[in-house]
Amino acid sequence: MSLTSDPPATRAVPKEPAAAPELVVVPVRHPWRWVAVVVTAVLLVQFVHGLVTNPGWEWDVFAAFFTTETVLRAVWVTLQLTFYGTALGFAIGIVLAFMRLSASPFLRSVAFGYIWAFRSIPLIVQLLFWFNLAYLYKELSVGIPFGPSFLSFDTMGLVGEMSAAVLGLALHQAAYAAEIVRGGVLAVDEGQLQAAASLGIPRLRQVRRIVLPQAMRSILPNAANEIISLFKGTSIVSVMAIGELFYQVQVVYGRNGRVVPLLMVATAWYVLLTTALSVVQHYVERHYAKGSVR
Repeated sequence: MSLTSDPPATRAVPKEPAAAPELVVVPVRHPWRWVAVVVTAVLLVQFVHGLVTNPGWEWDVFAAFFTTETVLRAVWVTLQLTFYGTALGFAIGIVLAFMRLSASPFLRSVAFGYIWAFRSIPLIVQLLFWFNLAYLYKELSVGIPFGPSFLSFDTMGLVGEMSAAVLGLALHQAAYAAEIVRGGVLAVDEGQLQAAASLGIPRLRQVRRIVLPQAMRSILPNAANEIISLFKGTSIVSVMAIGELFYQVQVVYGRNGRVVPLLMVATAWYVLLTTALSVVQHYVERHYAKGSVR
């Protein structure tokens, strides 16, 4: 008797997957971008070539007047106007901003009226008004309202040319600074204030340690723009014959007739100082951006 065994079951050998066809990576073409680059480069080269070769720019006259004592003194006056206008403007603007955020309808109305008025009236009109304050009010007094006065000031000697310029610039700047600060404060999450209040943190400390450090991230870019605009806008005080940069340049080219190179002197100083302000803005923004960006 013979034993027969069934043939072993054949196992199915899985087939190797077919090799995927090799993908050909084709870079994205940007022909019009290169056309724009070439056109822009040609225009820039032409502009620089014109600056160097055109005798009308009179670069020798520019170099002769760029660092003269008259121009440097005018630059210093411009910086003073910018500093005092910015410091007083933002100090008043912070007060106005928190008045607008106040729960008191009266304070909100007063702050809104101030901002509406000073944003509506052109800056040159405000400057001329403060410059001619002595025409309207011969003297200012301190005392009981609608009663006797204890101390009085002669407005002719109290508000001079420089004082009127600083006052006009600061009060004008305050209206815009108030809205910038208010927008930054409103950008802070209200829940953080509620959490701070639940922990018993005083209101003033909440503003100083929680609200303002976070609001500065929103305030700084707009505030820097306003400061730079004020720096360049100081040229408008030339209508009051104050010796700032633009006024002194006008005086010089009115005497020697070299209009273009003297205007380039003012332009170069404005560009240099604006660049310095932009660098300061960059580092201040980086300081307040700690913990919020990677």
